[in-house]
Amino acid sequence: MRQNRITGAGRRLGLVAATMALCACAATVSDYAGELPRLDLTEFFNGPIQAWGIVQNRSGKVVRRFEVDMIGRWDGNEGVLEEDFRFADGQTQRRVWRFRKVDANRYTGTAADVTGEAEGEVAGYALRWRYVLQVDVGDKTWNVDFDDWMYLLDDHTMVNRSVMKKFGLRVGEVTLFFRKPAATGDGRTDS
Repeated sequence: MRQNRITGAGRRLGLVAATMALCACAATVSDYAGELPRLDLTEFFNGPIQAWGIVQNRSGKVVRRFEVDMIGRWDGNEGVLEEDFRFADGQTQRRVWRFRKVDANRYTGTAADVTGEAEGEVAGYALRWRYVLQVDVGDKTWNVDFDDWMYLLDDHTMVNRSVMKKFGLRVGEVTLFFRKPAATGDGRTDS
């Protein structure tokens, strides 16, 4: 009987150690520092961009689909990104981000439906962008924590995966694909 108690305690200790090891392995943006292509937000979010995405609830079911038309512009270290969302159910939404480049790798941002200031850090081809978004749920507005990871695939394509949390609990995910039109020889863009 005593051997079973020790084995049970050993199992619990092993589970705690495994959990701690998994937590210690969480990705940081610096993991991508040496990777190419190098993401420069002032270049990627400058001019027209199209995006397509889905929202999934905590069980993984797709609960919304959407498209976004964006236009970005920068003046030195200050940028504006206008986003016009069209959801599959016919709803539309507009968000205007105002960005500031803090240094070579860090950015901040604000928008009307963002509580406080968003913070982002770039390394290599990756951006981690964290903020609190005001989300209408029924007749209430929730403050939802967003942890966005954006990955530049090439000069014209980026993928974004966002985890949404409320009270520290995962409530859903957003997956978004960005496509920036290629510039033609005459300065126009080719979508």
